[in-house]
Amino acid sequence: MTQACHQEGELDFAWRQLPQLPDPVGFAGAFSGISGGHLLVAGGSNFPENTRPWSGGTKYWSDRIFALEKGAAQWKEIGRLPKPMGYGVSLTWRDQLVMLGGADQQEHYRDAYLLRYADDQLVTDTLPDLPEPNAYASGALIGDVVYIAGGLDAPQAQSCKHSFWSLDLSKPAAERQWKKLDPWPGDPRMLSVAGAMDGAFYLLSGVLLEVPTGDSLARRKYLTDAFRYLPDSGWEKISDLPHAVAAAPSPAHAEGGQLLVFGGDDGSLADQNSILKDEHPGFNTAIVVYDQETAGWRKAGSVLTDKQPDAENNPNASTWAPVTTPLVVWDGEVILPTGEARPGVRTNRVLAVKPSTK
Repeated sequence: MTQACHQEGELDFAWRQLPQLPDPVGFAGAFSGISGGHLLVAGGSNFPENTRPWSGGTKYWSDRIFALEKGAAQWKEIGRLPKPMGYGVSLTWRDQLVMLGGADQQEHYRDAYLLRYADDQLVTDTLPDLPEPNAYASGALIGDVVYIAGGLDAPQAQSCKHSFWSLDLSKPAAERQWKKLDPWPGDPRMLSVAGAMDGAFYLLSGVLLEVPTGDSLARRKYLTDAFRYLPDSGWEKISDLPHAVAAAPSPAHAEGGQLLVFGGDDGSLADQNSILKDEHPGFNTAIVVYDQETAGWRKAGSVLTDKQPDAENNPNASTWAPVTTPLVVWDGEVILPTGEARPGVRTNRVLAVKPSTK
């Protein structure tokens, strides 16, 4: 399926859909990257088919690893993760999938792995453990150095992390170690969007957990602030986003001096999730762009969606703007693999778009 190009602003977007992941539901929080000419999708969580969290559905955590060869008509299952887990940071480095942290129902993990797939063989190597358990963080690569920011250290945590770490992957395995860096000059957060452009790391939006006075439960505050980190000079604040983009596919995509964020949860319906349930319309579809030249944000298009009349009861017949999924670049195309279609509901669709500058 291909959708005609958008012609808004200075960018065009040519959308298509890749073969659907061979799971009837799909996964949120999966790890994804490129290795050996294949798109890999690993782990994540879902609620089994025809169940929902509000109807007694039990969240399932996956250790399955799927691979899609370039141009292939279907996925193949190629192996298993060391344990069922999801919601970590995933990046592609030197034709390998980097997996950092993650979680299951009981705990958050410090685990870090490198996955590579070649000649029908999957190899899993370990990286140094994160300094602390972490899930729902965001990360990006500047050259060979991976940066990871924010997150949560436990499933029932009442506050977000204000941590910022780096790891130089170019060093020999025995010499790799995490560095703790100064955090950004803003609130702690999770579910942010990271990015890298022209030697700088970006931290965009996310969610702050706050426990109101006299209450025992943390509430989410959706953030619109944004920061840039230069390894030689540290952090600086940049322009606020036009709206929150929590849990948008991460890292953001850098294209011609612009940083593109595809959709995300703006928080506008967060207080109504338990009321709307299957009538939730899905997340924000706007593609917002940070332009280095103007140092400001603008809307440049929309994520491909196609909502069918039976979307409430049959969500996988529709196409949604996914959240809680990585953004992967594959031969110049941006890939949004599976993810969360609306709260408690996954999608097994895999969106692909080729942004181009007019």
